[in-house]
Amino acid sequence: MSIFNELYHYRELLKTNIKKEIRGKYKGSFLGVLWSFLNPLLMVLVYAIVFPYIMRIKQEHYLIYLITGIIPWNFFTTVVTSGCNCVWINGGIIKKVFFPREILPISVVLAALVNFFISCIVILLFLIFGGVGLNINIVWLPLIAIIQAMFSLGLLFILSAINVYIRDIEYLVAFFMNLVFYATPILYNASMFPENYQFVLKLNPMTHFIGAYRDIFYNQVAPNFLTLLFLFILSSIILVIGYSIFNKLEKGFAEEV
Repeated sequence: MSIFNELYHYRELLKTNIKKEIRGKYKGSFLGVLWSFLNPLLMVLVYAIVFPYIMRIKQEHYLIYLITGIIPWNFFTTVVTSGCNCVWINGGIIKKVFFPREILPISVVLAALVNFFISCIVILLFLIFGGVGLNINIVWLPLIAIIQAMFSLGLLFILSAINVYIRDIEYLVAFFMNLVFYATPILYNASMFPENYQFVLKLNPMTHFIGAYRDIFYNQVAPNFLTLLFLFILSSIILVIGYSIFNKLEKGFAEEV
């Protein structure tokens, strides 16, 4: 419980860091926070033009199918790739000032979560003007997003701590995330693969997260309860393991950064 007490004690620093993460992402940009909308839209435009012709995909409301996969994926990849060096780049502060080091990765995740909810406005607009419409199951969105934030934070605890000691980690992560992107049914439907091979996709937790988002937005049904329970348990385990590793490695941060 000490971590929660420390976070509460340093809550103003946490708020400041979250604001810095949100503003810093678009610092010097003419369009600013509008890039939260434009980035996924540009990605969807490219994939919607190119991918159906390459893979011969016949998916109803393919634009909406894409946007409901790409925006949650952007949330995940933003946390993991851009947050990987969050401890390293704050080395100067770590050497001079004492504060809970956990604030750094937590700030990255919470800032990304705020940006994700802003980006979800794009999904809602696509649903309204794309002929699918809104439905009551959208109320599940905060729960799914929070579970994904737990999962992402657990990974970020591990990666940001190891990256202080092994600087190659952030480059390996960037490469690995590109592989995971295509191993997640974002651009395509998992049913395209033979049933005997679909289990490989199901080993990827992001497959289940994307599926949960698509259930509430695209399929307009409630997410599978067992899937959510599995994701919550998995995310909790990753979070506990990640924090334990971070807590053990943070003792040497000041010497390494």
